[in-house]
Amino acid sequence: MDRPNRFQLTNHASVVLRERDIPVEWVRRVLARPRIRLPDAEDPDLLHALAPIAEREDRVLRVVYNETIDPWRVVTAYFDRSWRGML
Repeated sequence: MDRPNRFQLTNHASVVLRERDIPVEWVRRVLARPRIRLPDAEDPDLLHALAPIAEREDRVLRVVYNETIDPWRVVTAYFDRSWRGML
């Protein structure tokens, strides 16, 4: 499924993006061009897309989302320190 421009944020995702000062455009960018996509360890419907964000000194943004529904549902997003310098 290739629809990174069609997604919705859950209430939780909306809150954490605001709290963490993560623009929705960065989420869109990661969904459109992830460096890596990983399955969720607990929920088979969720995927994790990761990509560095140049505007944040290439910190890796992890976006957790469900692509089995239309539009995709973004569950959360955060800068993942464990991936720093790896992508």
